[in-house]
Amino acid sequence: MGRKGWVAKTISVRLSQAELEKLDKYCQQSGREYNDVIRELIRQAQFFQVEKLK
Repeated sequence: MGRKGWVAKTISVRLSQAELEKLDKYCQQSGREYNDVIRELIRQAQFFQVEKLK
């Protein structure tokens, strides 16, 4: 297991230049790393299960 009991999985995300600049600016202003910001956004995301129409 990884740090804090996490099972580590590395992913790659393609961002536009504008998206990367926003992420970079936010990280610089908040003093946080990319990983921390992205993890927080995923935790805060609302995921809805889409049921198949019968």
